[in-house]
Amino acid sequence: MLVLRLLLVLGLIAMSVSLGVYFISKDKRYLRFSWQIIKFTLVIVFIAAVLYAVGRIILL
Repeated sequence: MLVLRLLLVLGLIAMSVSLGVYFISKDKRYLRFSWQIIKFTLVIVFIAAVLYAVGRIILL
């Protein structure tokens, strides 16, 4: 769970920096990069949740 929290915090920091640079420079690359970070983070969280649920089911 510590790794998942670390991933979420790093994803949030990267997304914040990317959005900040986008607002300063108005370059669409940073907006696309921010969207990719959001998608990647959601996929990793979903995979971790499924693995956690499967682990709980197996242990029952």
